[in-house]
Amino acid sequence: MPKRTRAAALAALTVAVLTAGTALTAPAGAAPKEAAPRFLAASELPPHPSSGWTAGPVTDGFPAELAHCLGEGVPAYDYRHRVFRTDLDTGAVQTTVVTGSAAKGKALAALLNEEIRSCADRIEQSDPEIEAEGRSYGSLPVEEGARVHGLHTTTSWGATDVHLLSVGRDGRTVTVVGWGQMGDFGDAPVAAFKKTTTKAVDKLY
Repeated sequence: MPKRTRAAALAALTVAVLTAGTALTAPAGAAPKEAAPRFLAASELPPHPSSGWTAGPVTDGFPAELAHCLGEGVPAYDYRHRVFRTDLDTGAVQTTVVTGSAAKGKALAALLNEEIRSCADRIEQSDPEIEAEGRSYGSLPVEEGARVHGLHTTTSWGATDVHLLSVGRDGRTVTVVGWGQMGDFGDAPVAAFKKTTTKAVDKLY
């Protein structure tokens, strides 16, 4: 059932978090190596009322959990990601990338925000049995800034899912955080997700 498979993928969209790499000690006489971006801990995600969060390992590549909104249009960089799960229907993911310069980081963040803003329209165009609505929850004053978005999808057979996504930047480093579960916009922990996004950007360096 391809449409139900797509709906299940939308329900699982979510969107997770990367843990940090460990700084290496430079050999004598060598320039110190730049520390890898740090990632969110499971305890820093929006609290779930009846389940704790479990963090998966940090993995190379762009996460499939974000492909519903950030697929073919995402430039090829060395992304890393981490997926988070609960015992129920709520999940999350974070992906982080270090670009070549602050200008490239700014351009990537702008592109990712635009892809998320247009996501609802693209979902509806790809499948007439899915209705999608996007919302903007504004910007956050952290480092070079972050923006928070919402996405709600409803299928013709009654499945309904809500997602929160954010894009943040610190210099040349960009991160995307996603959260999702069954429900609608009223079920989304927007205030807590904004705190999570702020922590994610603060921890990039």
